Amino acid sequence: MAKNIQTKREREKEVVSQMIALYCKKKHHTGNGLCEECAKLEKYALERSEKCPFMETKTFCSNCRVHCYKTEMREKIREVMRFSGPRMIFYHPVMAVRHVIETKKEKRKLTH
Repeated sequence: MAKNIQTKREREKEVVSQMIALYCKKKHHTGNGLCEECAKLEKYALERSEKCPFMETKTFCSNCRVHCYKTEMREKIREVMRFSGPRMIFYHPVMAVRHVIETKKEKRKLTH
């Protein structure tokens, strides 16, 4: 079970990193790498994911009942997700489809 949790954690971290990278590249016109603001957001998001005590019972942060992000960082990550989410299908199609499927499964579980 611990390996499965660690796999989920790593997958979530990969998704958020890719979304931040896409956002930064398109919005802040960075080539390779992240601007200072996006690097700070990524570091924060990865730390939150690493320390998440609910990893076993949730798929992604958006489905979590406890939001551990500071208000300012939560707004920044929402902006990144709104921008990058729909575009992920073009840049990382397998990751995007897996994310949508897992999110829908989790939301279905929460409503039943």
